[in-house]
Amino acid sequence: MSQIPQRIVCLSAEAADWLWRIGAWESVVGVTAYLIQPDGTPPKPRVSGFSSANLNEITKLNPDLIVTFSDVQAKLAAELIQRGFPVLATNQRTLAETEATLALLARVTGCECTGEKMLNEFRERLAPVKNVSRRPRVYFEEWNDPLISGITWVSELIERAGGEDIFPELRTKRAAPERVVLPEQICRANPEIIFASWCGKPVQAVEISARHGWNNLAAVCENRIYEISGEDILQPGFRLIYGYEQMKRLLAGKDFQ
Repeated sequence: MSQIPQRIVCLSAEAADWLWRIGAWESVVGVTAYLIQPDGTPPKPRVSGFSSANLNEITKLNPDLIVTFSDVQAKLAAELIQRGFPVLATNQRTLAETEATLALLARVTGCECTGEKMLNEFRERLAPVKNVSRRPRVYFEEWNDPLISGITWVSELIERAGGEDIFPELRTKRAAPERVVLPEQICRANPEIIFASWCGKPVQAVEISARHGWNNLAAVCENRIYEISGEDILQPGFRLIYGYEQMKRLLAGKDFQ
């Protein structure tokens, strides 16, 4: 892009959150409904969910850049392009890809200096735990019907935090349907701790523990089922540090030492 965009619509929460952090918030004119409004900032028009958007409202905002995320928004990105809008579509799945995406957004908005400072903090706060004596078995549940295990960056965070993902072979599966698992598989793996985040709806720990045959799981017996908020673990941006810090704290519990 020859010029720095002045009217940006972010249809992904992690992009909007990042632009706020690096000083480009004044250029943001529209956001997704899933964004947690930054403290002390004027609200922005909410023009989308995740897989859908109000195209008429976006048109009224006259954006010179629209940022989308993931294959779920691919059709939406295509329609916006057909309408003549400049679209930056990202599809990060790993921590390395996430870092590269944040760096890209900083360059596009002319905020490289602040962006690099924030990226240094991102790297430092996501540093792997050292001297892990034992790695508890961890099951991360991204959805409950069907059961979907954690996406790549979640699996990476589990290992960095000192845990052992019970489904490491699914790490390379970028699409959610490829990460569907059966209850029996989880029972065989017998996780010692369960993290869950159900894509926008509250996690029901009671429902998890009541599943057939799960009463014998170590995580259920020891009451180690924990919800991690979606904005801190399912949005691949700067806020992953908060989900990671929660994982580290729980995996460092005395019961696992």
